[in-house]
Amino acid sequence: MPAHFDAEETRAPEIREKALFETLRTLLAGVAETTPAVKQQLDGIAIDAIADRAALQQVPVIRKGDLVALQAKAPPFAGLTSVAAGRLKRLLVSPGPIFDPEGHGKDWWGSARALFAAGMREHDIVHNAFSYHLTPGGYIMESGAHALGCAVIPAGVGNTEQQVEAIAALRPSGYLGTPDFLKILLDRIAEAGIDNPFRRALVSGAAFPPSLQQEVAGRGVDAYQAYASAELGVIAYETPARSGLVVNEGLIVEIVHPGTGDAVANGEVGEVVVTRLSPEYPLLRFGTGDLSRIVPGASACGRTNQRLAGWMGRADQRTKVKGMFVDPAQIAAIAKKFPELGRLRLVVTRADEQDQMVLRAEAGATGGDLSAALETALQASTKMKGRVEIVPPGSLPNDGKVIADERPAGA
Repeated sequence: MPAHFDAEETRAPEIREKALFETLRTLLAGVAETTPAVKQQLDGIAIDAIADRAALQQVPVIRKGDLVALQAKAPPFAGLTSVAAGRLKRLLVSPGPIFDPEGHGKDWWGSARALFAAGMREHDIVHNAFSYHLTPGGYIMESGAHALGCAVIPAGVGNTEQQVEAIAALRPSGYLGTPDFLKILLDRIAEAGIDNPFRRALVSGAAFPPSLQQEVAGRGVDAYQAYASAELGVIAYETPARSGLVVNEGLIVEIVHPGTGDAVANGEVGEVVVTRLSPEYPLLRFGTGDLSRIVPGASACGRTNQRLAGWMGRADQRTKVKGMFVDPAQIAAIAKKFPELGRLRLVVTRADEQDQMVLRAEAGATGGDLSAALETALQASTKMKGRVEIVPPGSLPNDGKVIADERPAGA
C-alpha cells in the first residue's frame, strides 16, 4: 500500500516553493482583470515581482471577518471569484451569512490527501456526517472521497437512529464528520448491539481532545484530524506521524502578526493567512482569523510540506476600551517603532469602575526612558493613556495573544 497520495507530497521544499510561486504568478496574470478584489489587492504591485514570500507580504490581507460586509457591498462573493455565479458548480451558505462558491473539477476542495493520510482507499465505503444543507462541509469531504474512488453515504447531520440503521446495513469502514458526532454514533451503535464497522475516521469542525481521542481509539477507530474552512477547503491534515498537521499542496500558508500582514518569526504563534491557487476562486492572502504556528523540522511520515501545530485560538482580538476599539494592528505599529523589544501584550483590566490598559513589553533594558517612550507611543497609537510594564525577554507566552481582555465577565 503506498504511503503517500502522490510524489508532490515528498518534493524537496525548495522545489515546491519555486513551483508554488510560478503557479501563483501564472494564475494572477490570468485572473487579475476578471477578479475585482484581486485587482484591487494588486494595485501598484507587479505580478512578475511576486517571486517569494517576502514579495507576497506587499499584498494586503483580506480577512474572513470582513467577508459579510464585503459581500454586502459586492454581492454575492465580494468580487473574489473570477467567473460569474452561474458558471460555478454550487452556491453555498455558511453562518454569517457568508456565501461560498464551489467550482468545477476533481477534488476542488483538496480533501483527498487528508482522507488518504487517514487510511481511506479506493472502494472503501465512507459515512459522511458533515452537513449537506446549504453549507460546504458535506461537499468538501465528499469530493475528496469520490476522487479517491470511495462510495459515500451522504448522511449529513441529525436523524441519528436512521443513520445507525444505514451503518448497520451498509457497513462503512470510514467516518467523516465532527468528533462529537462520531462519539454519539459509536454510543448508539453499541446500545443497539451492532458490531462497529468504523475502522478509520477523518474529523474536523470541533475540538478533538486527548480524552476523546483515546476513547475513539479504544473502540477500534483510527481517527485523524483535518483543519479546513468553507473558503479554502482542507488547509492541513494529520498523518500517521501524529506530529502537527501537514499543509495541503496547492496552498501558500503564512503565519502573520494578528491584525497585520507581517510574518512572525519562525515558531511564533500568529494568524494563519492562506493563498489558494484556484482559477475560479483565487484567494490571495486570505486571513482565516485562526491562530497557529509552524512546527519546525520535517515530518516522520515523509511528507515535506510545512506543518501547523493545529488550531490555537482566534486572532480577532479587537477589544473595546473606554468606549473605543483597540486593534492588534495598533500594538503591532508600536512594535515596529521599537524593534529591540520582544513580544508585546496589551492587558485590559478594570479597577475603580474604569477600564485600565497595561502594555507589557519584553526588553533587556528596564530604564525609565524606555517605559516613558512606550507610554507615549501607546497613547499616540490608541488615543488613550496606559501604563507600561517592562518584563524579561521570553516571559510572555508564545500564544499569539496581542490583546488580553482580563476584565470580569459583564464588565
